[in-house]
Amino acid sequence: MAAARRLAAEAIGTFWLVLGGCGAAVLAAGATLPGSIGMAGVALAFGLTVFTMAFAVGFISGGHFNPAVSIGLAVAGRFAARDVPGYVAAQLVGAVLASAALALLAGGAPGFDLVASGFAANGYGVHSPGHYGMATAFLAEALLTAGFLVVILGATDQRSSGPFAPLAIGLALTLIHLVAIPIDNTSVNPARSTGPALFVGGWALSQLWLFWVAPIGGAVVAGLGARWLFAHSREDQSPGPISDQPVERLIDDGKVTVA
Repeated sequence: MAAARRLAAEAIGTFWLVLGGCGAAVLAAGATLPGSIGMAGVALAFGLTVFTMAFAVGFISGGHFNPAVSIGLAVAGRFAARDVPGYVAAQLVGAVLASAALALLAGGAPGFDLVASGFAANGYGVHSPGHYGMATAFLAEALLTAGFLVVILGATDQRSSGPFAPLAIGLALTLIHLVAIPIDNTSVNPARSTGPALFVGGWALSQLWLFWVAPIGGAVVAGLGARWLFAHSREDQSPGPISDQPVERLIDDGKVTVA
């Protein structure tokens, strides 16, 4: 039952991420749409999905919602490798169901053409919003996913400010989308890419490989580096205001000191 709850939490969280993020792109960001939220609004929508679901179900499953994150955490030694296949499967189920729900919602608009709209699918070349090539898209996905994993691993380290982890992770995803939407509509998440690609078909499926290989590659590199960067050692304690020790306010003879 505990395992089933974790998988359900991952499916629900990924469903919310794809429905909220891709939904914002498909339903609310059209150039001719009155009150369009634009690229910045879509970026914020993706960040908000992770932020809200990390609080809602993160304590059940860890709040991965992303195959690259699950794999990167396993490489970093923060997640059991044996649980990765189940998590990835649950994330894919959530992404596909969210894409199906979004297709139904978007289809309610007169004249909506799912394939012609692009359906928030990720792509490069002629399918890139800025017409960026394959090499640029690959590099962006690998670098940004690696950076995302560093934020996740650092924000969730036991020496970090735990309650703020969902905020840091959500803002990181927002930043990533602000950078990469013009390049390839931003993936850094193979499940998020797979859901829309299955409905668009054609070019989206033929280019889907990049949005699996590059994010997972970046996550693996970040996970390996994290084994050294986030190693727990007294010698690594920060000499500055941010350290691995809890802050305690001590009152002694009317004087307040921080230890």
